[in-house]
Amino acid sequence: MAELLLELFSEEIPARMQRQAAEDLRRLVTDGLKKANLEHGEARIFWTPRRLTLVVDGLPLSQPDLKEEKKGPKVGAPEQAVQGFLRSAGLDSLDQCEQRETPKGAVWFAVIERKGGATDTVLPEILENAIRALPWPKSMRFADQQFRWVRPLHRIVAIFNGASLDGSFDLGGASVAFSDTTNGHRFLGSEPFSVLNFSDYKQKLEDACVLLDPEERKQKIADDLRAAADREGLTIKDDPALLDEVTNLVEWPHVLIGAIDDAFMDVPPEALSTSMRAHQKYFSLIRPDGTMAPRFAVVANMAPEDGGDNIRAGNERVLRARLADAKFFWDQDRETKLEDRLADLEKVIFHAKLGTVANRVERLANLADVLSQYIPGCDRNEARRAARLAKADLTTEMVGEFPELQGIMGRYYALAQNEAPSVADAIAQHYSPAGPNDACPTDPVSIAVALAEKLDTLVGFWLIDEKPTGSKDPFALRRAALGIIRLVLENRVRLPLSHMIGETAGYYGEQGQVSVEVKELGSISADLISFFADRLRVHLKDEGISHGMIQALFALGDEDDLVRLVSRVHALRDFLASEDGANLLTAYRRAANILRAEEKKDSRSYSGTPDANRFQQEEERLLAGSLDALELRLSDLLAQEHFTLAMGALSDLREPVDAFFDVVTVNADDSAVRENRLLLLSRIRAVMGQLADFAQIEG
Repeated sequence: MAELLLELFSEEIPARMQRQAAEDLRRLVTDGLKKANLEHGEARIFWTPRRLTLVVDGLPLSQPDLKEEKKGPKVGAPEQAVQGFLRSAGLDSLDQCEQRETPKGAVWFAVIERKGGATDTVLPEILENAIRALPWPKSMRFADQQFRWVRPLHRIVAIFNGASLDGSFDLGGASVAFSDTTNGHRFLGSEPFSVLNFSDYKQKLEDACVLLDPEERKQKIADDLRAAADREGLTIKDDPALLDEVTNLVEWPHVLIGAIDDAFMDVPPEALSTSMRAHQKYFSLIRPDGTMAPRFAVVANMAPEDGGDNIRAGNERVLRARLADAKFFWDQDRETKLEDRLADLEKVIFHAKLGTVANRVERLANLADVLSQYIPGCDRNEARRAARLAKADLTTEMVGEFPELQGIMGRYYALAQNEAPSVADAIAQHYSPAGPNDACPTDPVSIAVALAEKLDTLVGFWLIDEKPTGSKDPFALRRAALGIIRLVLENRVRLPLSHMIGETAGYYGEQGQVSVEVKELGSISADLISFFADRLRVHLKDEGISHGMIQALFALGDEDDLVRLVSRVHALRDFLASEDGANLLTAYRRAANILRAEEKKDSRSYSGTPDANRFQQEEERLLAGSLDALELRLSDLLAQEHFTLAMGALSDLREPVDAFFDVVTVNADDSAVRENRLLLLSRIRAVMGQLADFAQIEG
């Protein structure tokens, strides 16, 4: 068994493309090996800014011999068919074939033996095809070659079993020969060197100031950042995405700490850190009290001989210019109040079919006002004010430069113009929670504005039929629904969803953005409630709650209070997990199936109270009495929202229901008795249906 080492050495590959390119290279090469019948062991990938590396272990020195049988035409078939068969099998005459008896008569068979070729003669074509098929989000053509790639390709290391493969890669105007020679660091190890295998290659790269393994580079950067911050008595602001990006920007990382001029420290820390992160890939440092320190960390691509003074000074000089822009934006933006910016939102389109952001702000203010009555402690005037100002910072210079600060900067501008702290916080949090790891607002005003923002989005896109389809969700509507679910459940907001959907649609209608018919609105509301049911299942997936359980409660038609619904679904889950619950569900299905069949046969629906005078067996009377008593008890328990007790009360039905089905024949010969027993079954369905539509539950 032998090892294959492949390195594609080029100019710097964009950081965001490296990992996927290495994955694609592994996939394309291993697919080619499989097609060539070359089994192998582990295929490992590595990357740096200037190289993609693949090492495949356990390759055989040659392909296995293959024996293939090809079935041909019948003996005595027309000559044209015979010749076509011989050509497809690569044979000259039927003398090279054999006859075999089959159920359909004698048939010609060709037995083709192919001797496996040497692996080192097969690999060059596999590698060339993989390199040529490597997909890039963006590629380019270069002056001396027609081949399109992400960056100019300079060298290809292709070593098998300790020797360089014969072959080259045609670039269309130039070519790159397969070799055993590569380069180290651009400045610290620029002299080419030859390698024998992966172990030799990795060690020589390290000697030439290149850490090949991205995980090793990432860990070194993280450790060095931590150590450098510790020396300053500070901590590094956690930023996994930036750490990943910087890892792919350097081959020989070295961490340096620089200073931020005090003149910039009155700019909001989010603006400073975003400017440093986006433009310079610097890490922010945090004081023990949680505030931003006037320091930054930069990861250089070399270990400087002077201790880094020149590099540090250069980065401080560049950062000074960047932060001067941020400070200018901050000072300029504060000269115009948020309220005075609202007119400019008329020029910002929310969606072509849903009007401008100014239209949206009006809807959000009205929605926040209505929502405030369902949120204890929420001041309706503050909720309206926060909703009106939530989008105003879209027109600021700072948000124009850094869109990710929208809302965050609005808070600072609101505080600067002496808005109430709850209003300012609501502006900052109106997108929250933006994902499963994002904190959920807890202040009443923030809850109201965040709910309004998400409800307006969902209802608006439902009204224009722009719903998620399959894996496509361009407007993040699933995230909006999950955000509403979290806001409601974590803050225990007793919100009537159907009513709020109608209110939101009404505001769209008042603005004339969308024509809303009453009949159409009912369908849209039902569909959106079903969408919430599906998202709720995702939210509760770790609690053993199925979609059917949730749908069984939404199907009641009057259950759209998520707090109450989740309490009910927990009670339903626990009941069905019990022996009584499982058996009673089986009995319910039996009753429902009988009713469904008989209603179809009789072309009528069975519902109502059976006639006690027509009961002929004691089991009928016992079941009817149990249902009557249970119905009264359930009514009281449901009114008090004692859902666990209500589900537990259903257990009282198990014995009389089991006895009924054991003894009583529903389809009696006497039609009046039969109808009365079917009505009794309908009572089981109706009484249990007060708690859930058990027909929706799977299993």
